[in-house]
Amino acid sequence: MRPRVVIIEDEKDIVELVRYNFRKEGFEVESFGRGREGLDYLRRNPADVLLLDILLPDEDGFGICKRLRADDRLRALPVIFLTAKGEEMDRVLGLEIGGDDYVVKPFSPRELVARVRAVLRRQERVAEKREVVEAAGLRLDSRTQEVTVRGRPVQLSTLEFKLLYYLASHPRHVFNRDRLLDEVWGRDRFVTPRTVDVHIRRLREKIEAVPHRPQFLQTVRGSGYRFSPEPKEVGESL
Repeated sequence: MRPRVVIIEDEKDIVELVRYNFRKEGFEVESFGRGREGLDYLRRNPADVLLLDILLPDEDGFGICKRLRADDRLRALPVIFLTAKGEEMDRVLGLEIGGDDYVVKPFSPRELVARVRAVLRRQERVAEKREVVEAAGLRLDSRTQEVTVRGRPVQLSTLEFKLLYYLASHPRHVFNRDRLLDEVWGRDRFVTPRTVDVHIRRLREKIEAVPHRPQFLQTVRGSGYRFSPEPKEVGESL
C-alpha cells in the first residue's frame, strides 16, 4: 500500500508542487484548502503524514494541530508544518504544540519528500518494538503507544513517545542532545538540538507531578538528560 500524505494548504501552486513531486515518488496525496475541511477528512480516513500550513483562511494550523493532539484517533499522526512563518518563535511554538517537523517556504520538494520519509521511518522503528516499560507508576506500551501515570492515561505524539520510551528503556543513563537526536530523530534528521529541549519540556508537563521540579526526566547539568526509575526531585534547567 502506498503511503498517504494529506496537505492542508490554500496556495494552489504549493498544492500542485507537492502533489506532483509526492505522486512521482509513489505517495498518494489528498489536499484541502481549509483547515476544518481537512480535519473532517482525517477523522474519516487514515493518513500517514499531514503537511499543514499555518496561515489558513478559517483556522490557523496551530489550532488544527492542537485539535489533532487532543483526538485519540489522530494524536499519533505525524504533522509537518509547511509555512512562510520562519521566525524562531513560530518554529518553537510549532514543536511545542505537537509538530514533528517545520519546513519554511520556499522549500525544496526533494528535501520535503526526504523529511516525510524520515518521519515514516521513525514511526516504523517505534512500531517494531514490542515491550512494556514500567517505573514508579509510569507505564509505556510500545505496541499501542499508550502511556499511563499512576493509571491516568497521557496523550503523547509519536516523537514524544519515542523520546520518553528511549530514555525510560535506558534508566539512569545520561544522554546529551546530539545523542538523543541520533537515536530518536535519526541521522537523517532536519532539526536542531533545541528540539530536544522543547520535547523534554512538553513531556515534563504531561508526566511530571510538578513539571518545574521534574522527577522522571532529570537534567544532568552540562551533560544532558536521564530517566530516573526511582525519581528524586531535581532542578530543571540545563
